[in-house]
Amino acid sequence: MSASPRRRAREFLVQALYQQQLAGHSAGELAEQFADAPGFNKADEDYFHQLLRGILLDTDSLDAVIVAHANRDLAQLDPVGRAVLWLSCYELAHCPSVPTRVVIDEAIELAKAYGATDSYRFVNAVLDKARKNMLARNKAEGG
Repeated sequence: MSASPRRRAREFLVQALYQQQLAGHSAGELAEQFADAPGFNKADEDYFHQLLRGILLDTDSLDAVIVAHANRDLAQLDPVGRAVLWLSCYELAHCPSVPTRVVIDEAIELAKAYGATDSYRFVNAVLDKARKNMLARNKAEGG
């Protein structure tokens, strides 16, 4: 079974966010580099570009969410795990059309495919806590 365009976009996003952490490239530079990547034409390119820009503008807030729900310091996170968490925390906060379960399931699959052994367990735990916190906050705000 081939990956959906949205799944492919997420895979490219994890790679781009990883690269950004290591080399400090801007969203524009990353978008240009990935435009010619093999298989990129099968990804949801609009979703990739929208999330890449949004995530890179919001890394401080996303890091704050991660730190609030992780049992470790940011310095202890590997770049792949951080990329997956940036992506999924951004989707949880800014993509209400994507079901929460889909965000978490996709994050687990990305962590299994690209992350360190058992990093998916950490990603799942952080996202489950973040999800519960967001639900509680939305209820408190009347949403």
